[in-house]
Parts: sequence; C-alpha cells; structure tokens
Amino acid sequence: MMPVYLKEFLEKKVREYNRPAFIKNDPIAIPHLFTKKQDIEIAGFFAAVFAWGNRATIINKSKELIQRMDNSPYEFTKDHSPKDLKKLKAFKHRTFHEDDLYYFIEFLHQHYLKHDSLEFAFFPIPDLDTEHGLTHFKKYFFSLEHLKRTEKHISSPLQKSTCKRLNMFLRWMVRNDNKGVDFGFWKKISPSQLICPIDVHVARVSKKLGLLKRKQVDWLAAIELTDALKKLDKHDPVKYDFALFNLGVIEKF
Repeated sequence: MMPVYLKEFLEKKVREYNRPAFIKNDPIAIPHLFTKKQDIEIAGFFAAVFAWGNRATIINKSKELIQRMDNSPYEFTKDHSPKDLKKLKAFKHRTFHEDDLYYFIEFLHQHYLKHDSLEFAFFPIPDLDTEHGLTHFKKYFFSLEHLKRTEKHISSPLQKSTCKRLNMFLRWMVRNDNKGVDFGFWKKISPSQLICPIDVHVARVSKKLGLLKRKQVDWLAAIELTDALKKLDKHDPVKYDFALFNLGVIEKF
C-alpha cells in the first residue's frame, strides 16, 4: 500500500503539469502543430525519436524536419518524389543522419500504403501488451532493406532498453483524459497497459520517493516503476510521468 500523502503529492504535480501551458517547451509541441491523425502520428514519432538531450534542440530539429517536409508530413511521406527527397539532404540530429531519415521515410511510405494509422505497426493483433507491441514494432520497422547502424534509433525490450522514447510516444497516442496534452486516439490498448517512460531524471525522483529500487535504468526498472504507479492509479499509471519528469527536470527534486 502506497502512503496516502505520496498519492496526493503526485496527483497535485500531475494537475500542475498536465496542462496545455506546458506543451510549448515539450517535444509533444510538435504533433500539436497538426490536426490530421496521420500528421500527428508522423510528427509525434519523429519528435519522440529525436527526444534525447536538450529539449529546445529536440523541438527545433523536429520543426526543421517538418519544414523540409513542406509542413505536411503525411502528404510528403505518402506522395514524395525523388526531387522532394533532396529537401532532406544533410539533415542531422545528433547521431540521426540523412541515411537514417531516408529509411524512416521509406518505412512510413510503405506502411501508410497499407494502413491508415501507425497504431497497426505496434499493435497488429488484439490483446498485444506494450512489451510485445514494442518488440513487434522494431522487427516490423526494420523489415525493409536498411543500414545496420539505423537500428540504434529504435529500441526494444529485447535489448533491455527502457524504450523511453517509444513509451513516451505511446503515452501521447493512447492516453485520453481530455486535458489537451495527450491525444488518445489509439484504442487497441488501454492507458492501464502503458509503461512509464523512464530516464535518469525520472529514475532519480522515483528512487527518492520510494517507487523504484532497481539500480540499473533498464526495461525491468520501467516495469518496476509502472507496477508501483499502478498502486496509485491502476487505470492510468503513466499519468504520473508528468509529475516525475517535471519534478526531475524543472524542479530538480
């Protein structure tokens, strides 16, 4: 049983940060530039993949990519010509290079020829949990011919990775609490099945609060933290990501 004061404290922090006012300084600002589902998915996916390091840089590089895609990521992905692809030349964000981007665009192009949502790429069959969904996604994502180096940009529980960026993307797509932050239009899994995104900031705060004991910040730590958060809210444990991340990054808790 979690202490009542801990739940009250985290609920207060969720209310404080789960508001549109905080969107502009978070990578979720990128998919919020759009209203069409596929544009939101593609813009959100790239923003999540780019989400390591300085948040201002993540947002700026995501905006740069969207601009190179003529501010229409779905249309660009679906209908681009070889001439259009030249607009992406020399794009780089940290270790994500031009060749990686070309592969991502090709995968998305092939996927959207067959499906109207990226949700199917993660959850192609009913009752697939998040862990198996993430494992399936990496295998499916790299089913086309590709450079081996590109694989490092998509994580998997099989590698014992926290899958922080993909879990964050799933939070955006699955959670729907009508607060104006997460989109919540994916329905093949429920918010209760999500895994909390965890990085060094979230891990540090979680350990201070007694929510996490594992020393390694890996997939098992993400599971341990999520299980602890389910004791606070079994229906929507990942909402506490708002509290834990911002306590670590903004408040230096």
